[in-house]
Amino acid sequence: VGDLRALIAKVNTPLAVRSSSMLEDARYEPFAGVYATKMIPNNQPDTDTRFRKLIAAIKYVYASTFFKEAKDYIKMTSHSIADEKMAVIIQEVVGLRHGDRYYPHISGVARSYNFYSSGHARPEDGVIDLALGLGKTIVDGGKVWTYSPAYPRSNPPYNSLGDLCRQTQTEFWAVNMGKPPAYDPIQETEYLQKCDLSDAEMDNTLRFVASTYQRENDRLVMGTGSPGTRILTFAPLITAGQIPVNELLKNLITLSEEAAESPVEIEFAMTFDHHSDQPARFGYLQVRPMVISQEDVNIDLSDLQGEKVLVAAEQVLGNGVIDTIEDIVYVKPEPFAACDTRIIALQLETINQKLIDAGRSYLLIGFGRWGSSEPWLGIPVKWSQINGAKVIVEATLPEMDVELSQGSHFFHNLTSFQVLYFSMPHNGKYNIDWPWLNKQKVISETEFVRHIHTEKPLGIKMDGRRGRGVILK
Repeated sequence: VGDLRALIAKVNTPLAVRSSSMLEDARYEPFAGVYATKMIPNNQPDTDTRFRKLIAAIKYVYASTFFKEAKDYIKMTSHSIADEKMAVIIQEVVGLRHGDRYYPHISGVARSYNFYSSGHARPEDGVIDLALGLGKTIVDGGKVWTYSPAYPRSNPPYNSLGDLCRQTQTEFWAVNMGKPPAYDPIQETEYLQKCDLSDAEMDNTLRFVASTYQRENDRLVMGTGSPGTRILTFAPLITAGQIPVNELLKNLITLSEEAAESPVEIEFAMTFDHHSDQPARFGYLQVRPMVISQEDVNIDLSDLQGEKVLVAAEQVLGNGVIDTIEDIVYVKPEPFAACDTRIIALQLETINQKLIDAGRSYLLIGFGRWGSSEPWLGIPVKWSQINGAKVIVEATLPEMDVELSQGSHFFHNLTSFQVLYFSMPHNGKYNIDWPWLNKQKVISETEFVRHIHTEKPLGIKMDGRRGRGVILK
């Protein structure tokens, strides 16, 4: 306590109080995103108040080892709560103050292996997710800008500039440096605020991260020098290379892979301040290993079609063969609506727990981005609510057509537990065989979710190197 008091007496910048446990970044069965992180403004004028806020945040992080989500998660691993040992890290929040907001110009997650490579990019080329503001947008599965560090000038596969406007980031997280919020010590976002791009425009923080959509001539222009709709493409950095961020990230990925002796995931943040003697500042926040299956699975394009195919996809995450699953839990397409996704998450949790208690893994099928914190992007499940699924299918809909997020803690858990993940765009060449699903034996059913049992195990194969997967009836 004395050391913490001495620290807080000398430090006045916002602080991130985060967990660092024995199990959290283990190579297999990691606890990424399971425990709490609390950011505090640390800007109160008196030391006593700042000290009390820091102590409360530390207690909250320690206590999160006993929250329901952590307890549910540990049931799915080979560990018990007695195996866990918790430390707490206190980090300076990388960012700059803009009025009552404090945030970085860029937060990012870089992965050295890309499960959803497209165009000329190979899986080994990696993938980088970028967002304005705090990294909560990325790790919670929000809208981000995704690109391959090997091909930074290749745009994501959007159908039109209108799609680009709809599917890129429009909100960001910042530390609230203004009026103290209502006292809520067990709320992770107690001292955070969600802002929109007009706030960033007022803060003059879009220079290196935005392009401008000129509606009158349907053009996208790099930078913010002309009036129009701002779109976060990060083009001034990764396309024009005004600051060599991409080269820095490529070097860091290589060095981190060599140190970890495996593919890695890096979390980082950056600020730009031309009024200081350090105009660009890079915060290297965290690195953790990734698990990549080396099983040799070969799937030809001809294997993706035929009467026996239930699901086929050419965008997949994972690698391997599973032939033991007889249970399928799926979100019913007919009543599905984005406004009901929170209810759907709770209904899935109930079925998931029953299957876990019975010792049965299952195939999960649903719509939108699994694990998103934004209900209109997908079903906002926590990992503990569906952790009995060994295979997950994500299907998009015309009204919920979003790019996948690979930078979230949810996706890190998928890869580490070696869950097979299928992505099926609604306008793709493969479809889910819904009529067959509707004919199977119903075990239980709610308004939005159905649990069925098949007569024989499904045949599930995924070729991660070529990005192909198939589920056979």
